[in-house]
Amino acid sequence: MIERNNLITALVADLNQHGVMRHDFWLQLLVIGLALLIAAFISRRVSRRMGASDGHSTGMRIGREGVQRVWFPLNAFLLVTLGEWVLKLWLAGPFQLLELANVLMMAMANIRILVYVLRHVFNGAAWVLRWEKRMAAAIWAIYALHIMGVLAEFQAFLGGIQINAGKIHISLLDIGQGLLSVALTMLVAMWIGREIERRLMSADMMDMNVRVVTVKVMRSLLVVLAVIIALPLVGIDLTVLSVFGGAIGIGLGFGLQKIASNYVSGFIILLDRSVKLGDMVQIDNRTGIIKGLTSRYVVLRSADGTEALIPNETLVTSTVVNQSYSDKSIWVGLPVQVAYGSDLEKATQLLAEIAKAHPRVCDTPAPGGFVAAFADSGINLTLGFFLKDPENGQLALKHDLNMAIWKAFSEHGIEIPYPRRDVYVHQADARQGESA
Repeated sequence: MIERNNLITALVADLNQHGVMRHDFWLQLLVIGLALLIAAFISRRVSRRMGASDGHSTGMRIGREGVQRVWFPLNAFLLVTLGEWVLKLWLAGPFQLLELANVLMMAMANIRILVYVLRHVFNGAAWVLRWEKRMAAAIWAIYALHIMGVLAEFQAFLGGIQINAGKIHISLLDIGQGLLSVALTMLVAMWIGREIERRLMSADMMDMNVRVVTVKVMRSLLVVLAVIIALPLVGIDLTVLSVFGGAIGIGLGFGLQKIASNYVSGFIILLDRSVKLGDMVQIDNRTGIIKGLTSRYVVLRSADGTEALIPNETLVTSTVVNQSYSDKSIWVGLPVQVAYGSDLEKATQLLAEIAKAHPRVCDTPAPGGFVAAFADSGINLTLGFFLKDPENGQLALKHDLNMAIWKAFSEHGIEIPYPRRDVYVHQADARQGESA
């Protein structure tokens, strides 16, 4: 039978035996009170100093948030431990109240650290917010079992439930510890990968594609390293990875070749720098700006706000029109029609001047007005210019230019015609129709 170390029962028994009117009990209360006050004071001062600097990067803000969340419980735990050590120099103890306070402070610190890491790794995902209270309740339950002295018995109970798989004997306790070890190892690896991504993506001196490739490689290496570390902790021999690798090879050969192709194509796209974040491209019948490069697909955002997820293999095997490959400026032609008899030289001059005055139009090559064709209702002109920022769309620009053209043509007496048809009625034909 495992002996229980129930902190609550021990504290109640001590109070029943000696009462509360003794100096060692009040000294414990004094130590806990001072520890909480000092920890709260230090945490408030640190939060004020960190909050005073608002011009730092997002990564610095995330680091400050993590420190602020765990600063109070960790300080309280350390101060209570220090107070217990000081009391033991003069008194014999035991100090059940201080031990109970230490357990509670450590539980609070563990909960805050876990929630902070999950929020940081998964970037504030909705499921993390939904499961925060449940994870906190699970941690509090584990510490409650420890306080009541039941945790050791519960572990022994789980260890007694054996599962036999051939020559391998494994218990529920081994499975639980293994899953916990793997989860914690993977979580630490993902956290480190997130920190590396944050620092690399803020390095403006590096090319964007190089940063994305480095982040993907580092994440893959960290996941592999986490698996290599976690498997021995669980008690699994690393030689099983050879069997696992063979299974992956068979899966790639039969059903996962598309996934592998997209994954490899993603690295090819990043390494050859054919496209990069912010480029305006046309893929098949879709035109937009590249907003994301992942291992499997490219995020293409159109001008209307819709986002298309295009597999990486499509960019490697099909034609991609990259309007930002060497120069992101593109040529735009704006059609305008004037009436016959208009001063064409004045009209084309006004078109060029209007385009030059707009801030989104490139100065070089210079914009110009051109006579495109002689149509039925008027003379077709074209205002041609190069657009500096095609990623911001063209509708607002064309609106501004058309409004300016309308005002300028009205001031200079240049008529913009509308379709007209002349109908002639012959009286002789009408009389013949009446006699008939």
